Parts: sequence; structure tokens; C-alpha cells
Amino acid sequence: MARTGLVYHQDYLQHDMGFGHPESPDRLRAIMAKLEAVGLLARVTGIEPAKASDEAITQVHTQSYLAQLKTLAPAEGRASLDPDTSMSPGSLQAAYLAAGGAMAAADAIMVGRVDNAFCAVRPPGHHAERDRAMGFCLFNNVAIAARHLQRRHGIERVIIVDWDVHHGNGTQHTFYNDPSVLFFSTHQSPHYPGTGRATEQGEGKGLGLTVNVPMSPGEGDDAYREVFETILVPAADAFKPEFVIISAGFDAHRDDPLAGMALTEEGYEALSRIVLDVARRHCHGRVLSCLEGGYNLTALSASVERHVRALLDA
Repeated sequence: MARTGLVYHQDYLQHDMGFGHPESPDRLRAIMAKLEAVGLLARVTGIEPAKASDEAITQVHTQSYLAQLKTLAPAEGRASLDPDTSMSPGSLQAAYLAAGGAMAAADAIMVGRVDNAFCAVRPPGHHAERDRAMGFCLFNNVAIAARHLQRRHGIERVIIVDWDVHHGNGTQHTFYNDPSVLFFSTHQSPHYPGTGRATEQGEGKGLGLTVNVPMSPGEGDDAYREVFETILVPAADAFKPEFVIISAGFDAHRDDPLAGMALTEEGYEALSRIVLDVARRHCHGRVLSCLEGGYNLTALSASVERHVRALLDA
């Protein structure tokens, strides 16, 4: 049985994009209530997040973008960043803590306090570009964690597995020329944000290290499992990662209102176990999983439960 860490902070609930917005504080409330109800909170190790430093954030985002967010952060009401994304008075604090939570989980894994970790953070991150907010995302939490692992802990090869139903355009663009990060993404196509074609494979020294697998609407557990076993596993075995990060979006679930895929919570557990097996073979089981999407509260909480069970069983 693995020692699994859990990152959570009450301030994540203070990011509020308004009534009816799918990326709501209720997502984390549902996850935490589910983990407590099934007895998993007692089995995980709590990891307290600290705010990411500006230096850590600007390893991924521009100084001007960070300054813009600080300027726009409202004292009351909301500030619009894009048609889908806004900030409330608690948003910037939550975003700093979300990125810092991913970094804290990385540290806990690297020093051996835990074997793996799930970060129940918000706002999510994988759409955030170097110089703009996008798709509910302010800071790219997984990209910041990857750079932190490289700078603080000397990790040379990181694989980021993104199974969110939407393509992680921000993560892809961050590492598109970078031979030290393999970015693997499954995502519904066509769908927001319109990136993630199979022909997008990286460039320069990063050529071949972006692996996009567009999925057709309606595909479910069997199709995803086949993709992970026949495409992800060989790519990871060739790359030999020293650390594995999951952009853990649960919006490819068949009940999610923002997409049209057919994964189940059992399917998410199966994908989790495939990724954990890769990490076991190559990097002592080091897996950092960071919440991205998932907007049906029942499906989200059930999928996270199965995912955390897999982490604990690793």
C-alpha cells in the first residue's frame, strides 16, 4: 500500500466565478465530502500548500501576465479575463495556493514523505498560456510543478499525462520545444480549445515529445484503455520518466455536462492504474495528480474516489 498525499486548502473555495458557473467551489466540496464519507480522508496524508513564489510562477508565465493579474484582481465584484474566466476577490490567493499546492506535493514525494499525491486544487491550470488566462485557468499548476521538480530537485525527464476531456493547450505550448518533458494528451475532438491535433508533435529538440490522441465523441472505457496501453505505455517506456504528473480532469465522464465522452469512474481507475504502473517501472512510483476539470458533482466525486483508491493501492 502506498502513502498517498492530499493537497487541499479552504481558500480554494474563495475563487468564485459566479452563480451557475460550472467551475464552482462546490466541486471541491463534493470531492472532500465523498472522500470523507468513504473513509479515504483518514487514509491519506495531508499536505499543506503554501503560496507559490512569483519566481516559480514566472518559470512558466511572463512577468507582464503576472503583473496584469495583480492589477486586475478585484477588491469586490469580478474582473473578466476571458469569456469563460474571471477573478473574484479570493481568486488570486487561490491561484497562488493551487500552484503552490502542486509544488508542495512534488516536494513531499521527492523527500519521501509520501509516494504519490492528489492535489484537490482550484482554479485548474492546463489551459493557462504563458501570457493569458483561458478556459477557467489562471496559472498552469502542472507546468509550474514540472519546472519546480527540475529546478529544485534536479529531475531531468518528466511526463505529463493529461486525460482531461479538453486539450491542455497551455501545457503543450509550455513544453513544445522542450526535450525534458513528454506531454501526452487524450481529449475529445472536435472540442474546446481547438488544439491538440495528432500532427502537433512538438518542434525543435522537443519534436516527437508531444503526443496528442484526439478521441471521438462517445468513446469510453475500452477505447481509452486501448489508447493508454498501446500509445502511452510505449512512449513512456522509451522516454523513461523520472517523475509522472497527471492533469487529472474528470470531465470525460459519460455524465459530464460540458463534453460528450463516455468514460466511467471504473474507467478512470483503470487509467490511473496504467499510469501508476508506468511510474512504478521507471521512477519509484512517483506520481503527482492535479485536478483539472469535471463538472457533474456526482460523477466527479465518484471518479476522484476511484482515482485516490488506485493511488493508495499503488
